[in-house]
Amino acid sequence: MQIIAALFIDEINLREAPGPSTRIDLTGIQFSAAAPQEVPLTWAPHLVVIIHAPSDSEGQSVLEVIYKRDGDQIARNVQPLSIEPGKFNYRLVRGEIDFADYGTVEAHCRLADGPVTVVPYTLLPPA
Repeated sequence: MQIIAALFIDEINLREAPGPSTRIDLTGIQFSAAAPQEVPLTWAPHLVVIIHAPSDSEGQSVLEVIYKRDGDQIARNVQPLSIEPGKFNYRLVRGEIDFADYGTVEAHCRLADGPVTVVPYTLLPPA
């Protein structure tokens, strides 16, 4: 299995398309956001991870997302995956991250012991 994409989003919607096909509509893709108030605060951006299970795979794995700030782990989410071989699926990860100051955290996403996909997210001062 492999990670196809990992993005911070506002919303995800699935819709059927002609034939045996599904469309995934992602809205509000973001790599930063203005804080709703001054720090300190807890922020919980939504991360979507899109995964493909090749037709010759078992379709079983574990998704691990480790949130890091300056190389230090600040949050972690682990969840089992079961995807029909030859298909795609997604997982939503909502990590609650404490911000004492504005700055960037990185979501390190991987399946089992596979390669890591890193997605940065920056919390900015309020607008």
